[in-house]
Amino acid sequence: MAEAFDEIKVAFVCLEESVQAVAATIHDSGEVPERYIRPEIDADPVIADAGSYTLPTIDMSRLINPEFSQEELAKLGSACEHWGFFQLVNHGVDQVLSQQIKADVSEFFSLPLEEKSAVAIPPNGMQGFGHHFVFSKEQKLDWVDLLFLATRPVEERSLDFWPKKPCTFRETLHKYTTELANVTELLFRFMAEDLGVDHEALLGTFKGLPQSVRINYYPPCRQADKVLGLSPHTDGIGMTLLLHVNDVQGLQIRKDGEWFSVQALPGALVVNIGDVLEIITNGKYKSIEHQAVINPEKERITIAAFHSVHLPCTIGPLQELGDPRYKAIDGFEYTKGYFAAKLEGRRYLESLKL
Repeated sequence: MAEAFDEIKVAFVCLEESVQAVAATIHDSGEVPERYIRPEIDADPVIADAGSYTLPTIDMSRLINPEFSQEELAKLGSACEHWGFFQLVNHGVDQVLSQQIKADVSEFFSLPLEEKSAVAIPPNGMQGFGHHFVFSKEQKLDWVDLLFLATRPVEERSLDFWPKKPCTFRETLHKYTTELANVTELLFRFMAEDLGVDHEALLGTFKGLPQSVRINYYPPCRQADKVLGLSPHTDGIGMTLLLHVNDVQGLQIRKDGEWFSVQALPGALVVNIGDVLEIITNGKYKSIEHQAVINPEKERITIAAFHSVHLPCTIGPLQELGDPRYKAIDGFEYTKGYFAAKLEGRRYLESLKL
């Protein structure tokens, strides 16, 4: 979706403050600045016992094995339809590469603020180090620093925002995101098979697999119950693949009206359906609201890879999937509307229903 920002003007306020720096400043006092305190947390406090739910696990090695493919394909379809989330294991991403991207990302966020600021998000920009969805100086803020980069198409990368430190960062990110694109294309093809639609009809909306990454750094906060790492939202793209850089948990999804915590499996990719895929599948696959909470003692780092639509395009339900339940919309208009909704849950997606 980052490629749309060259053509769609959405006002962002440049924020110089680093949450990591704020966290370090208040470490002893524990007094969180008012701008980060989220009173709505108390209004929605019900967190379902994680033991009551088990996020589906999909095994890519079984999907591609003819002996087990149909059984695993049924599990994939069920996960997309009833959960909108699943954990992908045996996904084929090189383990050494995964460890290297984790090390490089951790090293970047350990750099002094002035070095990270060398790739800061410019005013009204989107790529770089800083914050997203900051529309005013009065709004409440998420407890997170991020590095956002467009990674595909390769020829449209803005390397000025790609960190030079650590020295391996750029090459590692290139290799890692290339492997993720291959995994995503395989998943789209299996999803098309589950849906009973033509592979190319589904993949056409994601031609070239446009991709961006949001690398998140969530500092610890002793008053963790008063802040949010990431506000409740759905992803306005096709599919997201999330890698946990360390073993600190914090992802929560809304299931049956309650929040529950996802326990990410070591080495797994947490995959979720985005709004565009819900629209294309005419509501069969679900884009689920999720948020990130903060650990009181430990930092949490994640890498979210977003796979979005090919622009320009028209986003609408595939004809093979029955009478349309969502309106067809121009891709640029869709993107503009999504960002204007300011991460307000499923509000924008619901507005597109017929």
